Amino acid sequence: MTPKFRIATGAFVVVLIVDLVTKIAIDSHLSYADKIPVIPGFFYITHVRNTGAAFGLFADAPQTYRMIFFVSVSLIAVGIIVAFYRKLSPGDRLAALALGLILGGAVGNLIDRIFRQEVIDFLHFRLWRGYSWPDFNVADSAIVVGVGLLVLDLLASEGEQRASASDGSSSP
Repeated sequence: MTPKFRIATGAFVVVLIVDLVTKIAIDSHLSYADKIPVIPGFFYITHVRNTGAAFGLFADAPQTYRMIFFVSVSLIAVGIIVAFYRKLSPGDRLAALALGLILGGAVGNLIDRIFRQEVIDFLHFRLWRGYSWPDFNVADSAIVVGVGLLVLDLLASEGEQRASASDGSSSP
């Protein structure tokens, strides 16, 4: 078993379990639209349902179209993630971690869409002047962190390539 497989699989499993357990806990213990202050004025645990995509996009589309669209997009994303994973070198741990996080988040939200026809969101932040960031969940967080790690990995490898190219051009 390669390091990349262990890391990607571990990240996937942890994200999926934590996402599903937190959504079940929210659904079981909070009524819809409840808001529990964790840091009053800044961070709350809520119980909201999102029938749309990020920021509620497509929430008003007919349910059949939404389901076909979201399941299709999720399955395509899973295929792309697996294809990227297969191209990683066996020791590429950071990219493997990132892809595992993204895959866990994508599958967590896909499970919600298939079984609930909507996604449970419960993390709510109020920022400045009363602006509230749209509620989100563990799966969403894992996707964002995974994409951020991929960007960092890309920037680091780009920097290494530029450094080695400049080292190579200055040698006789």
